[in-house]
Amino acid sequence: MGSAEAPTTAENGSTTNCNGNQQQLEDGKGPPPQDGVPSGNPPENDAPRRRKAGVLPLEVGTRVMCCWRDGKFHPVKVIERRKMPCGDPSEYEYYVHYTEYNRRLDEWVKLEQLDLDSVETDIDEKVEDKATSLKMTRHQKRKIDETHVEGHEELDAASLREHEEFTKVKNIATIELGKHEIETWYFSPFPPEYSDCSKLFFCEFCLNFMKRKEQLQRHMRKCDLKHPPGDEIYRNGTLSMFEEKHSEESYNLACILTLPPYQRKSYGKFLIAFSYELSKKEGKVGTPERPLSDLGLVSYRGYWTRVLLDILKKHKSNISIKELSDMTAIKAEDILTTLQGLDLIQYRKGQHVICADPKVLDRHLKAAGRGGLEVDVSKLIWTPYKEQG
Repeated sequence: MGSAEAPTTAENGSTTNCNGNQQQLEDGKGPPPQDGVPSGNPPENDAPRRRKAGVLPLEVGTRVMCCWRDGKFHPVKVIERRKMPCGDPSEYEYYVHYTEYNRRLDEWVKLEQLDLDSVETDIDEKVEDKATSLKMTRHQKRKIDETHVEGHEELDAASLREHEEFTKVKNIATIELGKHEIETWYFSPFPPEYSDCSKLFFCEFCLNFMKRKEQLQRHMRKCDLKHPPGDEIYRNGTLSMFEEKHSEESYNLACILTLPPYQRKSYGKFLIAFSYELSKKEGKVGTPERPLSDLGLVSYRGYWTRVLLDILKKHKSNISIKELSDMTAIKAEDILTTLQGLDLIQYRKGQHVICADPKVLDRHLKAAGRGGLEVDVSKLIWTPYKEQG
């Protein structure tokens, strides 16, 4: 148990109480101030408070540690700030980017989530970028440049900066789709009349969106769509596939979107496998539309790895990239980059040679993970586009 001790007088005339604070005793000045009574000078433990108050409100570009939903502090950069809708006019909330992670985790946070003792001194970002670039290899800088322009290759540098500034803050925080409320990942170009909405309500069949729940309820009584657009070409139990678009560029898949409530259930892997079954039925190789997102690239590399290495394990004799492409409907360039990434291919005497050690194949297959939902080709009812014509 704790015990209370009387203050002890130090040699310099001050006293130290039980919590370690010191109070100054000076001749002729009377006793130290009592609790709750201010003295002429602020107490020493006010220093941290005054130091924190001195950095508020935080400027855009400030770097600080922020408590995330995992209960741990992570480094962030302040992207934007706004005054709190209620409360003290001097209080702000901050839109932060977690510098260790993708922009999809950016969010508005309150002041109490920030560790103000970790605020870094403002530095010129151009100087910082220059110092950082000196430490990066040419390959690393190229990777960063590719990330910044991904999906916006048609924009020049000035237009790209303008686009990044316009889209840096998520305008819609959540959407309601069916029985699910879903947090958004990025900015979306909704019409100006929706700029004051933090939440939108979507029809899960036609994907129309409204500002209020009552509007959605009225819409649902009129909406006669009960399945996605297009023709149903596959049904296996409760899983159905619908076809709507033909690609003039011979892509076998334009976009993968698995909504958050249905992620980690292997639907993305199923969509990739299904697209290659369509390519096989067409009798030609397929490849996804570029550029691939970061998550899309991971998913495709996983699929290509599993399919190709499974064949290499079973195939005892030599096999060429052309033969692998004919068997899998995977484009030769995708096969080559996949095997090169796994260090399973060498260039000898003017041609690529596959080097497939069984133990190495097993290690890569384990790292690639499970294949996910099976595609039952017998349930596919589809006529290729050229035959439809």
